[in-house]
Parts: sequence; structure tokens; C-alpha cells
Amino acid sequence: MLNSVARSRRVDRLEKLCIEKGMRMTEQRRVIARVLSMASDHPDVEELHRRAHAVDPHISIATVYRTVRLFEESGILTRHDFRDGRSRYEEASETHHDHLIDMKSGAVMEFVDPEIEALQKAIAERLGYRLVDHRLELYGVPRDD
Repeated sequence: MLNSVARSRRVDRLEKLCIEKGMRMTEQRRVIARVLSMASDHPDVEELHRRAHAVDPHISIATVYRTVRLFEESGILTRHDFRDGRSRYEEASETHHDHLIDMKSGAVMEFVDPEIEALQKAIAERLGYRLVDHRLELYGVPRDD
């Protein structure tokens, strides 16, 4: 869980990124950026709208869709399709991580595993490539203990 100082830095960082990319930061975009920065999950547009609308009731779902698309095209957000029929979003990360998706609850867990990273790099090299990017999504259900 992020403390309030860390959350504040994330909010400042996302807004700063938007400004650096030359975006005009309307108040509604600021609200959406703050909601995204505060998210500890991977919300879809409808959930982002619900959260942003709680802060500013004048924010329409169309505004959220347009803003999310703009943020994604600018490299500020990353879109994920976790096989649940809806695109989900997270702030683009400077550090790589993978995802494990609980197919019963829909929960998404982020993880980093050095062994998996090394194996993927070795496989690419064995096939004659230098790995420049990858995305790993694991889908599972809770084990019966």
C-alpha cells in the first residue's frame, strides 16, 4: 500500500508526464490522471469513469474514453486485455513486471521473477534474437488445498 507521500509523487509524476508530452491539462484530465495515479488495480474505462465521476460529476464517460486513448497514444498508460472482454489500464511503468490473472475473481497480481526474465532472454538468443520487449500474462485459478 502506498503512503500519502508516495501517492502524491505518483500524482505529480503523471500530470508532469502529460504536460511534458504537450497535453493541455484541463481540470477533467487532471481528475482522470489523479484517479489513474491512485489506482492500485487495473481498472477499465467504466471503473475509471465511476471513480472520476465521484470526484467531478460533470465528467462524462466519453471524456474518460477520449482521455484514456490520448494517454495511451502518448505512452503514459498501458492497455491490457486480460481475456475478460474489456480493456484495463495501468500507468506505464519504468520497470518491467508481469501479471498473474485469477480467472475466478478477475484479480490481477503483478510480479517480477528473475528466472523467467533470464529464460525468456536465453530463448530469444537461442533463436538468434536480442530480446527488446515482452509481455507475460499467466492465467490461473486458486489451488484446492
